[in-house]
Amino acid sequence: MSVTSVNETIGRHRWTICALIFAATTINYLDRQVLGLLKDTLSASGVFGDAEHQELNYSRVVICFQIAYAVGMLFAGRFIDKLGTKKGYAWALVGWSAAAVGHAFGHHTWSFGFWRAALGVTEAGNFPAANKCVAEWFPKKERAFATGLYNSGANIGAIVAPLTVPYIARAWGWEWAFVLTGLIGFTWLAFWFPLYASPAQKLKEGKLSQSEYDYIHSDLDEQEAERAEEQKEKISWFRLLTFRQTWAFFFGKFLTDPIWWFYLFWLPAFLSGENARKVQEFMVANPDYTGLDSAVPGYISWPWAVAIVYTVSTVGSIVGGWLPKKFMNSGMDANRARKTAMFIYALFPLSVLLASRLGAINTWLAVGTIAIACAAHQAWSANIFTTVSDMFPKKTVASVTGIGGMAGASGGILIAFAAGELLQHYKNLGKVEVGYGIMFVVCGVAYLTAWVVMHLLVPKFKKIVV
Repeated sequence: MSVTSVNETIGRHRWTICALIFAATTINYLDRQVLGLLKDTLSASGVFGDAEHQELNYSRVVICFQIAYAVGMLFAGRFIDKLGTKKGYAWALVGWSAAAVGHAFGHHTWSFGFWRAALGVTEAGNFPAANKCVAEWFPKKERAFATGLYNSGANIGAIVAPLTVPYIARAWGWEWAFVLTGLIGFTWLAFWFPLYASPAQKLKEGKLSQSEYDYIHSDLDEQEAERAEEQKEKISWFRLLTFRQTWAFFFGKFLTDPIWWFYLFWLPAFLSGENARKVQEFMVANPDYTGLDSAVPGYISWPWAVAIVYTVSTVGSIVGGWLPKKFMNSGMDANRARKTAMFIYALFPLSVLLASRLGAINTWLAVGTIAIACAAHQAWSANIFTTVSDMFPKKTVASVTGIGGMAGASGGILIAFAAGELLQHYKNLGKVEVGYGIMFVVCGVAYLTAWVVMHLLVPKFKKIVV
């Protein structure tokens, strides 16, 4: 039965919930993306110091976010599980919106680092809360699709940002870019509070049909396991760390989340650098040229290029959730469907190995390979999040998601440090494109490595027994 026919038969309120967490994730990434888009503007304003240290100082600001995000992730999941999805999600969004606005008051590296850390620790609440929402509101076979849909909000935020932020900064100053994007989050609360409640509460209020409630709770094995878990004490962090399933998710996120961070924070700079290289090469061959840089062959509008990358990523996020559902509908068991889909998605990022070489020919070719890799990441992400609800009882989903998020952010710290050191080194040598080439090799092989590690740790995704 298709999603459309199911919705017509039993109702679609769960998709309203999915729309709410999609909107929150969009806002989350809109606020997160502003820094990367204004890197050159902030550098020119002296925020990151002199040219000799700008790459290192920028990476330090990124690391401040990553450390805070890692710490936040460790506690956000437990916070959400304890406080409840409705209140926990609201407090997280208020926190990160205020921190986003706070960037307007930072005018040097360490004050920027402070606000970036404040953003990181509060934004950590989004994915544990969103993943818990999906576990509460969707049956197993729809979870990857629902996760793919809400996770596509990350791409929408990343699409909207390059099409608006540079122009706001140009018209009113970079401070207003942070203020206006930060204020958007507060409007979400006007929808969240009246619309969100648990399925049981919505059923009691008469806003959810019995048939949709039964469909949401149609996984009999899971319901049996949940009833058994309700009789037991809550599982502590330390107890969760004794399961191989936790470590599979931990290493899956540790190895692949940093790749997305790298694209998010360095893609605009890479594309801007490719433009500068094209202009420099053209001027050497045509020293009498006096026209606009934008008229130089191979020069691209990098904000539009970034928007295109994340537009393609949106498709990857949605297809990422659809493919395992199609496999399951054709008779494949959930474990095999999930792992087969994830293996397929792990192959596509290898395209980015050609990014630097193709970029030397035409920058749009590099954009294409990065777009494919980002789409594959989002498809992978939709499924790796779903493995948590495949393997753990609902009451621990946010906590395990937080542990994995902490691992991903820790990997992000390492990649930010490595990128800063590597790119500064090659920038000082006048060969920054070599540094990007090395980083793209890391980005290309990370997913296959993660798939192998996860498979070795957990040959079959199935609910844990505690």
